[in-house]
Amino acid sequence: MINFIWFLIIGGILGWLAGVIIGRDVPGGIIGNIIAGIVGSWIGSAVLGNWGWKVSDFYVFPALIGAIVLIFIVSLILRSMRKAT
Repeated sequence: MINFIWFLIIGGILGWLAGVIIGRDVPGGIIGNIIAGIVGSWIGSAVLGNWGWKVSDFYVFPALIGAIVLIFIVSLILRSMRKAT
């Protein structure tokens, strides 16, 4: 149970940090941060592999890069949807 809580906390921090780095908010607030961190971690690890520091099942660098890419893509999609309406 404690590992799951750490998993959520680290995922949220990585999602928040990725949003701060690219200067865009994650839709959904803290839940969006957690989702972006977890999904970004999965994407980053799949594309870049597992390297760097490991914190609670997250390899920090690939996870952060994956979360940055994910937030950037989601923000582009949401921006284009707003322009279309």
